[in-house]
Amino acid sequence: IIDTHEGVIGTIVINAEGIPIRTTLDNSTAVQYAGLLRLLTMQARSSVRDIDPQNELTCLRIRSKKHEIMVAPGGQSEHNNTFLVRYELFIHASAAG
Repeated sequence: IIDTHEGVIGTIVINAEGIPIRTTLDNSTAVQYAGLLRLLTMQARSSVRDIDPQNELTCLRIRSKKHEIMVAPGGQSEHNNTFLVRYELFIHASAAG
């Protein structure tokens, strides 16, 4: 359903091993995103826990001038999946200044 939203370029569901199990992107792109974002998510999760061991990373947002990637990491168990959405940013003329 999220794939139908305006600007969404692709979605990926990644299993606990970092393997894309469902994607709307081509396979090589999905594998590349899965590998890179899995490492970044693990580092972000570690940083959050270093600040407060009781906290958990629930969302990671990466934004460039043209695109944004939202990562909803699953838990640490083998049954949890991570969900990624990449979409194009639309800047309205009034917001751009």
